[in-house]
Amino acid sequence: MTSATTTTTVRRVRPTDAARMRALRLEMLADSPLAFLETVAEAAARPHAEFEARVAAVSRGDHTAQFVADPGGRLVGHAGGTAAPDEPGLTLVYAVYVTPARRGSGLLAALVDEVAAWSRACGRPGLMMEVVVGNDRAYRAYQKLGFVDTGVRVPHPRITGLHELQMRRPA
Repeated sequence: MTSATTTTTVRRVRPTDAARMRALRLEMLADSPLAFLETVAEAAARPHAEFEARVAAVSRGDHTAQFVADPGGRLVGHAGGTAAPDEPGLTLVYAVYVTPARRGSGLLAALVDEVAAWSRACGRPGLMMEVVVGNDRAYRAYQKLGFVDTGVRVPHPRITGLHELQMRRPA
């Protein structure tokens, strides 16, 4: 399933997207360093072959998938989903990003909708994501997409003193 927002197609990533995915990943990490689990330096140090392998792995299958917003040039958005290891029926939404110039354009909803459709097709009717406590812009954006704060707070996996809140919605 793919959806279009104006002239941007939202679709599952393809192996041929590796170079553009690498560029988008570096942008994501530079723009929103608290939201992701690696640094720009770590990502930049990874060989291109590793990016190619990662993109190929998430381009198929029902355990993990990544979706991109593709206007035909530089990728402008991303969202991933992976099966929750401890909760059957749940997909963890991760690495959600829309380039600043395209925020508010509907791409966030289109990306999350693609993750949700994939999750349902894989037999997982629920979505869950974690947002850094204090990232009010993201929190409000996800609320508009139907995510509800569960009240659960967990330590940030990399930054001592920060916490993430869990949000859920049906796929």
